[in-house]
Amino acid sequence: MYFYYIIALAVIALDQWTKHLVVKYMEYGESIPLIENVFHLTSHRNMGAAFGMLQNRRVFFIIITTLVVIGIIYTLYKQGKSNPRMSFALSLVLGGAIGNFIDRVSTGQVVDFLHAVIINFPIFNVADMAITFGVAVMLIDIFMESRKPSHSSSK
Repeated sequence: MYFYYIIALAVIALDQWTKHLVVKYMEYGESIPLIENVFHLTSHRNMGAAFGMLQNRRVFFIIITTLVVIGIIYTLYKQGKSNPRMSFALSLVLGGAIGNFIDRVSTGQVVDFLHAVIINFPIFNVADMAITFGVAVMLIDIFMESRKPSHSSSK
């Protein structure tokens, strides 16, 4: 079961390390093409949620994230061994939530830097990727569980 917390810690470490590098080595607004007109590193700050929604709601996000983190830790504790796929997904969401939480608490804004310019996608970070992938795995797990035949007997 501790394996899932190690995954969350790895996400947090990678997220915080990459954000540190962006803050240290890039000017705010600077954009470095990795693949010209396709994918850039762009130094950006976000004071809201995904896609810039709910700007300047720092206290709200701190409270919500705290509740989400508590809920995930409780769920991992209760069902960590019984559903490895869901526990893996929760560990990704946990790591991503804490990664962005650290930014919000320490500076009031989240460091974003991954920019898919080819589709004009909002700039994001490692924590956002972990949350998105974790939620996708959760949805797959829910779908797969709903497709399993029921073991209840009917007469």
